Amino acid sequence: MNWIKKNWYILLAVALLLGSFGDHPYSYYQLLRWVVAIVAFYSAYIASQKGNSIWMWVLIALGILFNPIKPFYLERETWQIMDVLGALILAIFSFSKKR
Repeated sequence: MNWIKKNWYILLAVALLLGSFGDHPYSYYQLLRWVVAIVAFYSAYIASQKGNSIWMWVLIALGILFNPIKPFYLERETWQIMDVLGALILAIFSFSKKR
């Protein structure tokens, strides 16, 4: 239970990313971009504080990809791949020992 309390924000982002395969209104994808970008940048900050520069740069790249202010426009199929990769990156980060 302690792990869930520490990583609830990552679990939320992973759930939104994996839930994006349905047919949702555009507002869902806007919310997804905001949540994933904020979670990725915050996680990058945590990684930098722990001295883990590899995770920091991976998470910064993820945050840039999902940023809602200057969005990237990709095909739906490409976004589905990015959603799965983003969920995997965040999930692996949440389980990594050197966070």
